[in-house]
Amino acid sequence: MYDAICTLPLTSDLFAQAIHPTEPLIAVGLTSGHVEALRLPRVHDEDDSGSSPKEDGCGEVATRWRTRRHKGSCRALSFGIDGESLISAGTDGIVKAASAETGQVVSKIAIPQDPSSHEIDSPSVLHMLSPQTLLLGTDSSAVHLYDLRQPSFLSTSQAPSQTHHPHDDYISSLTPLPPSDTSTSGYSKQWVTTGGSTLAVTDLRRGVLVKSEDQEEELLSSIMVSGLPAKAGRSKGEKVLVGGAGGVLTLWERGVWDDQDERIIVDRGLGGGESLDAMTLLPDGIGGPGRKHVAVGTGDGRIKFVRLGMNKVMIELRHDDVEGVVELGVDVGGRLISGGGQVIKIWRATGEAEESNGLIHSTGSTVIDSEGRSDSEAAEVSSEEEEATERKRRKKRKRNKSNDGGRHPHILGFSGLD
Repeated sequence: MYDAICTLPLTSDLFAQAIHPTEPLIAVGLTSGHVEALRLPRVHDEDDSGSSPKEDGCGEVATRWRTRRHKGSCRALSFGIDGESLISAGTDGIVKAASAETGQVVSKIAIPQDPSSHEIDSPSVLHMLSPQTLLLGTDSSAVHLYDLRQPSFLSTSQAPSQTHHPHDDYISSLTPLPPSDTSTSGYSKQWVTTGGSTLAVTDLRRGVLVKSEDQEEELLSSIMVSGLPAKAGRSKGEKVLVGGAGGVLTLWERGVWDDQDERIIVDRGLGGGESLDAMTLLPDGIGGPGRKHVAVGTGDGRIKFVRLGMNKVMIELRHDDVEGVVELGVDVGGRLISGGGQVIKIWRATGEAEESNGLIHSTGSTVIDSEGRSDSEAAEVSSEEEEATERKRRKKRKRNKSNDGGRHPHILGFSGLD
């Protein structure tokens, strides 16, 4: 399904990753406070003359710019809707907007303090809801809305236009819901957040609309999936997928937010599986025509691929042997980008996978059995159970790491190339 074509070392642990909407550009935010923009080789079918062979995205990865953007860790990153700006937020309590091309800061604002402690309220998530609206989630459970049209956005003193507290714990994920058919702007006006053991839906105009029942498990990641098979009177084919701390992926029918609709066991283990810290929807057709797959990053460094409809883990890949996968995304060229620890990996789709007895086989991948275990896992269950407690100590957000461990090469080549 995917082969790793490049491994990029980082100078300190990754906290945040953002992928440009239209260019082969990724940005990383590190525990050292550095922000770096990396340009990937282009992927396209033909050049302007229409006569060149297809480029497969191989080549060099170049550092476009790198800077110490925050005094503390860089906790969150987001490109603007048009990709012209890159917004970052750090544990120094500052949100900065910079040119994606040059890295030059053009505006900044101060995050409101935590009202309970009167100290810096560290950011946890960032998202550009529209060209005019920035959403910022924090450790105190606040979700701040900033109107970027206000002139005061150029000042650190600007207050949020709205603030909501949809959860009792830090905001672990934020996913916009697609605009309705009657929308005139074409931009989302509602979003789903997870925090602690609950899911909530908030509206731009009406505030928090609904909060789910306690799921008795920490909810860590979420994505929206449309285009699933619709069921008359039951499903419109739109669901939010939520990754939990115990290895379970829950599916929530849009509009039915009080409780989950389905469950998929992604990882099994003693006292629960590995945490599901990151997710991304793969391009249509990966793994076969008409199929939808989701890549899920786990707390022990694996990437598991779940086929929706069958609701089953098909294969897995290894991002890192020690550190968990904290970020996943797909770039404009269809490449899978995984991040965790001090490594970014770039994966290229290998074409339609070969299927046998309901399992997908792909070079360099691990086949999953009917119990959700790989071949090697099934033979080493007892060993894994002994290590389960230690692995559980790893958290998605390494809040206390801030050392910058070395220098970063400015130009990196893909392995196996001249």
